[in-house]
Amino acid sequence: MSSPIGVRHLQAFIEVARCGSFTRAAGHLHLTQSALTATIKQLEQDAGLTLFDRTTRRVILSAEGERFLPVAERLVSDFTAALADLRARAQLQQGHVSVAGSPSVVTRLLPSALSQFRNQYPSIQINIRDESAGSLEQRVLNNEVDFAIAGNHSQQSELDYAPLIRDRYGLVVPSDHPLADRSSVQWREVPNSNLLLLSADTGIRAQLKRFSQSGKIPIRVDSPQIEVSNPAGMAALISQGLGITLLPALAADVHSFAGLTFIPLDEPIIEREICIITRQGRALSPAAAALLNTLRQHLGNISLPEWVCTSG
Repeated sequence: MSSPIGVRHLQAFIEVARCGSFTRAAGHLHLTQSALTATIKQLEQDAGLTLFDRTTRRVILSAEGERFLPVAERLVSDFTAALADLRARAQLQQGHVSVAGSPSVVTRLLPSALSQFRNQYPSIQINIRDESAGSLEQRVLNNEVDFAIAGNHSQQSELDYAPLIRDRYGLVVPSDHPLADRSSVQWREVPNSNLLLLSADTGIRAQLKRFSQSGKIPIRVDSPQIEVSNPAGMAALISQGLGITLLPALAADVHSFAGLTFIPLDEPIIEREICIITRQGRALSPAAAALLNTLRQHLGNISLPEWVCTSG
């Protein structure tokens, strides 16, 4: 069985065409003349055509060889460029990372970690998506993002959920609310009237619903009078005196909640777990793996907000 035709055959063909001599081409390619001759013979046999006309003085391209030379040069050039690109990506000189995160993660955790990453890898392109938990999981499943950082919304069997941080649930109220001066509040003390909630497609609402249905918390969360799709909108409603809400600590530790009061809830103490979400069986690119490693290191070196801690 003959050897398959590959890049080395094309490189040999191009060098012989340029040199017009097997001897000189063999020297440039660091091959013996017999090895080079055998390589060209394999290429001609596979093509079924004579690519060189050999004379006693020199080797010249046949008509078919003349037509094939620019094609061979383009193929070798494209292969060399593609290989160089792969090596550059492996060395993190190039590349692209797409990350999806819940609003609190994108606002509170990613910016400082990204600043550190950009200083180390300035050529890597980064795309960040801020979406609800269900959408984040679907984007990972569809390979639209390298990984997501959010709560475990639906425990998809095709996804891996690696715990990253935990934050405690609390009550968010205006600063002049009767409960605002409390150091903690029990779940049974949360007023059911004027309770604002995030929309059903968010991970926070989904988790609260599971807690309510299991009887872990004595609050119904299925039909609030007002629901909002993101924490920033929720903060605006609370500031206008339209109600209070239940949020994990990290979600309430953003600029839009300045001037409002977060009171940790106990009896029971309930925490949200934020995970790194990846698709099972899919390896991260070098750039994505480097960003994830930077994020983990960054979380280990910074002071997290009160009621927030790293997992593990």
